[in-house]
Amino acid sequence: MQPTATVLVYSDDANTREQVRLATGRRPATDVPEVEFIECATLPAVLKQLDRGGIDVCVLDGEAVPAGGMGVCRQIKDEVFNCPPVLLLMGRPQDAWLATWSRAEAAVTLPIDPVEFADALARLIRGRLSLDV
Repeated sequence: MQPTATVLVYSDDANTREQVRLATGRRPATDVPEVEFIECATLPAVLKQLDRGGIDVCVLDGEAVPAGGMGVCRQIKDEVFNCPPVLLLMGRPQDAWLATWSRAEAAVTLPIDPVEFADALARLIRGRLSLDV
């Protein structure tokens, strides 16, 4: 069986979660494993999944309500041991400084550009899987 990369996707908006799935496809790049998605619409669901372990990368929607992805990112970086890398979805390029504040490893703007998103996600998966070797 082929290994997979598990990607947690947090957004209260089902359309945003769908954009992430469509931009990723089966795998974001040929040199990374296929992706398995775990979708969460609430902060408690995110925390529960991270407590279970096995998450390789988190994709967090900075525009989610009521808990925005930037605050969620900062919280999990403080609270989750060996926290997976985070790809943050931002509403505006001007919010890049907030992505830095949140300690996200990467950020892309909404609406999702499939090429930019897939490149950023693949980079994070490569980095995470190289640490597990």
